[in-house]
Amino acid sequence: MKKPLMFSKSPVAAAVSVVLSAGLIFPTFAQQQDAESAENVQAEQQLQEREQNAMEVINVQGIRGSLSRSTAFKRQSSGVVDGISAEEMGKFPDTNLAESLQRITGVSISRSDGEGSQITVRGFGPEFNLVTLNGRQMPSTGFSRSYNMEALSSENVTALEVYKTARAAMPSGGLGATVNIVTTRPFQTSERQFVISGKAMHDSSVDTGDSVTPEIAALYSDTFADDMFGVAVSVSQHRRDFQQQYANIQGWQANVGLPELDEGEFTDPRAVGEDGERIGNHFFPKDMNYGFTDVQNERTNGQVTLQFAPTDTMVLTADYTGSRRTSGRVGYGWGIWNEFGGNINSYILDENGTAVYADIAGNDASFTANWDTTEIEADSIGLNLSWDLTPDLNLMVDVHDSSNKIDNGADEGIHSTGQIILGSDQLRTKIYDYRDGEIPQASVLWNNGSTVLGRSEIDSNFSQFLRNPGESNIEQYQVEASWYNSVFNLPLTKVTGGVTRTEQDMNGYNAWSGLRGGPGFNPSFTEIFPDGMFVYNTTEGFLDEFAGGGTALAQNYYYTYDIEEALARQEAFLTEELMGADEFYVGIRPGDITGRNTVLEETDAAFIQSEWEFDVAGFFTQVNFGVRYEQTDVTSVVRQRVEQQVNWVSASEWIMQYEGGGESNFLTQTGEHDVFLPMLDVKVDLTDDLVARFSTGKTIARAPLGALAGGRSLSGSPKPGARTGSSGNPNLLPFESTNLDLSLEYYYGEGSYASVGYFSKDVDNFIQNTITETTIDGIRDIFQGPRYQQAIADIEARDEQATSTAIFEQMLANGHGNGDGAIEPSADDPLMVWNISQPSNTDEKSVDGFEIAVQHLFGQSGFGTAANATIVDGDTSFDVDSLDQQSPLVGLSDSANLQLFYEKHGWSVRATYAWRDSYLLGVGQAQGSSDAPPQFARSFGQWDLSVNYDVTEKLTVFFEGINLNNETEEGYGRYEEQFLFARQYGPRYALGARYTF
Repeated sequence: MKKPLMFSKSPVAAAVSVVLSAGLIFPTFAQQQDAESAENVQAEQQLQEREQNAMEVINVQGIRGSLSRSTAFKRQSSGVVDGISAEEMGKFPDTNLAESLQRITGVSISRSDGEGSQITVRGFGPEFNLVTLNGRQMPSTGFSRSYNMEALSSENVTALEVYKTARAAMPSGGLGATVNIVTTRPFQTSERQFVISGKAMHDSSVDTGDSVTPEIAALYSDTFADDMFGVAVSVSQHRRDFQQQYANIQGWQANVGLPELDEGEFTDPRAVGEDGERIGNHFFPKDMNYGFTDVQNERTNGQVTLQFAPTDTMVLTADYTGSRRTSGRVGYGWGIWNEFGGNINSYILDENGTAVYADIAGNDASFTANWDTTEIEADSIGLNLSWDLTPDLNLMVDVHDSSNKIDNGADEGIHSTGQIILGSDQLRTKIYDYRDGEIPQASVLWNNGSTVLGRSEIDSNFSQFLRNPGESNIEQYQVEASWYNSVFNLPLTKVTGGVTRTEQDMNGYNAWSGLRGGPGFNPSFTEIFPDGMFVYNTTEGFLDEFAGGGTALAQNYYYTYDIEEALARQEAFLTEELMGADEFYVGIRPGDITGRNTVLEETDAAFIQSEWEFDVAGFFTQVNFGVRYEQTDVTSVVRQRVEQQVNWVSASEWIMQYEGGGESNFLTQTGEHDVFLPMLDVKVDLTDDLVARFSTGKTIARAPLGALAGGRSLSGSPKPGARTGSSGNPNLLPFESTNLDLSLEYYYGEGSYASVGYFSKDVDNFIQNTITETTIDGIRDIFQGPRYQQAIADIEARDEQATSTAIFEQMLANGHGNGDGAIEPSADDPLMVWNISQPSNTDEKSVDGFEIAVQHLFGQSGFGTAANATIVDGDTSFDVDSLDQQSPLVGLSDSANLQLFYEKHGWSVRATYAWRDSYLLGVGQAQGSSDAPPQFARSFGQWDLSVNYDVTEKLTVFFEGINLNNETEEGYGRYEEQFLFARQYGPRYALGARYTF
C-alpha cells in the first residue's frame, strides 16, 4: 500500500472509479451498454478533472490555499460539513482554534479572558458539541463535557472539520456539531519540513506584569528508510500578561419585602390593581461590585507522532499530545451587599419593576483581595493500526487513553484559592444608581460623615479558602472495517461498520475553609492593620470604555494592600485564644473537604454505514445512510457531610454547621439508557457547479457529567435570599435531536462559492434545572423566628430603623448569643426553606434557521472576501416577564462573520470581523432569587488584523492585532436595566517571524 499523501485520491474516490469504469450502475436507470461505456468514460474524466483541479488548488499556500482546500473539503463531503485548513505548515488562520472556528457559518464562540474558548453551533452551546482529536473523543476540563479550545496550540493543527449532520461512524455527543481537530502526520508528505516561529505579544491592558511576553513554536516532520518510518514533533510555549477590569452584580432578587414609606420616598410607575396592590413584579440588586484582576497565563503544548509502515498494506501510528496551562491571578475589588425590607430607605422603580435607584441601610461595604493559581494538565496517548487486508477491505483499530486534570490549589503558599474581605459596617447608607451611564453607580455614606472610609477605620471581616480539583479521563477502544465494492453489480461503493467501547470518569472534591477570623465586624479589630498598609488609588483609567467609568464613578477610589501582610497580621492576631473555633488559619485543613464526587459512564456502541453512487435522471447522486446503537451505564458515588444547623454569626453572615465534626457519608446511585441513531445524506450534482443536499438523522448530547453526580449539597453560607442547594440525577437521559438539513451550493470559480442552507432540530428529553422550595428536618431558621420578631419590636419601640445589623445586635443584647457571639437556632424557630436545584428531563424544544455564505476570489488580483451569516429561531427563548422556572436553550443567537484579504507579491493581509447577537448565557444567578432568573450577554463584535510579508522564500515576518476596536463584554438579567456585568480587556498586538528550513 502506498503511504497516504495529503491529497492523494481517497479510497472513496478510488472505489467510485472502479464502480464507474466497470459500468456498474443502478439497474433502474440502466441504459444500453454502449451508452454506459460512454457515460462511464465521461464520468471518469470528470472525476479525474475534479481531483486534478483540487490538487492544483491545494498546492497553493497562504490564505488563498487555505480557503480553496476548505472549499474542496466542503464540496466533496457527504452531508453538511465545513472546514478550515492551515495556510501552511505551522501557520493556522488564527492564533486560537476557537477564533478560527467562528469564521465557519453557524459557529459562534464564547470568550474567557478576552480569548475564544468554547463554541456554539447553530444556537447550541458548548455542552451540545463534541470535540474530537483525530477522531478520538477528548475529556473536558472540570465537571462538564465542554472542551476548551484554547487548550491546544494551533501550530500543529492542519485542519478543523465541522460535521453539522449525523454520522453513524463518528462518536456520539455532537447534537449541534462534531468538531474534529486534525494534527500533523509524517506520512502526509514525504518531504522533510521544519518550521520555527516566535513572536512578542503586547497586551494593552497589562498593569502588573511584563508589557511584552514571548510565544515560540517549532514543528518538525520527516520520513526515513524509504518512507518506512516517520516522525512529527511539535512544541510551543505561550505566555500572556493582562488585566481584566469589571463591574458586576451577582444576582437580582424578585419581589423582596418593601417597607411602608411616605410619598416622595419612592417612585413606582407600575399600575395599581383593584385591591390597591401594584400589578407585576419588582426586582432589587443583591450587591454591586467593582474590581480588577491581574493575570499571567502560560501554556505549553507538545505532540509527538511516530508512524511505521512494515509493509505496503499496513501503517502503525503512535502519538502523544500534552498540554500544561497555568493561570495565576491576583485581584482587588470593592463594593456593597444588600438586604431588604426594613433596610430600604427609598427607591425608584422603572416600568418593569426594576430598581434603578435605591438607598439602603445596614450591612457593610468592603475592600477585597483574591488570588489563585490554577493548573490544567491534559495528556492523550493513542495507538492506531490501519491494515489493508485485501485491496477492498481495510481494518482500523484505535486505542487511546486521555486525561484532563484541573487544580485551583496550585498556589505554593496556601495550596488553595484565597479571598480576604476587609471593610467596615460603620455606614449610614448605601446608594445604588443606574439612571445614567452604562454601568451602575454605588457609593457609601460612612458614619465619619464622608464617602471615604479612613484607613484607620478598616476592619477585618473574614477570609476564606477554597479548593476544587477535578479530573476527567477517557479510555476508548475502536474497531472499524471498511469494504470497497468492486465485486457486485450494485451502486454500493463502500460499507463501514464497527464497535466502540468508551469509559469516561470524572472525579473531584470540594473543600471550603468556612469564614475564618470572624466573620463580621463585631467585635471590631481595626487595630490589626496599620494605616500604612493601605494604598489609596483613584479609578482613573478604570472601565474607561464605559460611560460612567473612570473618575466619573460615584465611588472613585479604592484601597489595595499587601496580601501576605494582611494574612500574616490576621493569623497572628485572630488566635484560638481570642476567636475560639473561628481562629484564623491560612489554607485548607483536612476537615474542610465538604464532599467528593465520582461519576463513571460506560458506553458500548455498534454502527454500520453505507455509501452509494448512481445517476438519477442524468444527475450524479451520492447517498450515505447508516445507523448507530449505544448502551450507556452510569454509576455515581458521592461522599458528603451531613448538615446540622445554620448559625447567625454576624449581621451579614450565616454559617452551616455539620454533624460529627464534618465526617462524611457515602451514597451510590446508578442509571442507564440506550439510543438508536439513524442517519441519511443525499447529495445531488445538479450541474458541474451546483450541488444540492438533503440530510436527516438523530444526534444526541449527553447530560453534563456534574449533573449526573447524585447526592445533595447545601450552601455553606446561607444568607437570607441565598438559601440554595443542588442535587444530581444519574438517571438523566441524553438530549435527543431529530434533524433536517437542506442546502444549495454554487461553486462558480476556483475557491469561490455561494451557499444557502436551512436546518431544523427537534430536541427531546430537554434537561431543565428545576428549583424546588424544600425544608429539611432539624435545620431551623432564625430569620423571622419569634426571637427575631421580638428584636424588631424592641428596635421599633425606640423609634429606630430595624436594619439587619440592628436586629443582630438586639438579639445579642436580649441574651440569645452563645459563647462565641453567634446566635444558634432554637426549637421554636421555623424550618429553613431551601431552594434546591435538580436537573430533570422535560419536554421537546425546536430550533430552526438559515445559513448563508459567500466566498469570492477576485481572479489573480490577490483580493478576496468571505462572508457568512446565521439566523436562528425556536421555541426555546426565555420569557423574562414570567417568574415560572424555565428550560430555554442557552446560547441561541444570530451571528455573522466577514473576511477581507489581499495576498500577492509576498504580502498577505487579512482583516476579519466577527459579530454575535445578544444571547442567553445561562439560567440562575449566584445571588438571584428562587425563580432562577436569566443571564443574557449583549451583542459583541470584534475586529482583528493580520499582516504577513515574505522577506525570502523561507523567512516571513508578521504583525497581528486582536480586538482592535477594544470591544467590551456586557451582561444583564431579565431586562437590560438589570445589570449583571461589564468587562474590559483592551487590544492585543504581536510582532513575529517564521522561518522554514
